[in-house]
Amino acid sequence: GSKLPGEVGDTVMFDQVLLTSDGETINVGQPFLENSKVAGRITARGKNRKVLIYKYKRRKGYRRKNGHRQHFSLVRIGDIETGA
Repeated sequence: GSKLPGEVGDTVMFDQVLLTSDGETINVGQPFLENSKVAGRITARGKNRKVLIYKYKRRKGYRRKNGHRQHFSLVRIGDIETGA
């Protein structure tokens, strides 16, 4: 995931839809479906777990330790509009 622009409670629209399914038929885009949109609401923001990066070169006394926490936005999908 990634951090989306907007605040918690805001509505976001995704217009690059790769695939839709209604349980019987599956529509796959090439690469995206035309006239399809997905609406969602940002429910939370946060940071993911820490990823540690450790660089080491043997016999040279070279050691580097670094950490990174990726920001993310949690989105609840509400409405899916298909172009069919």
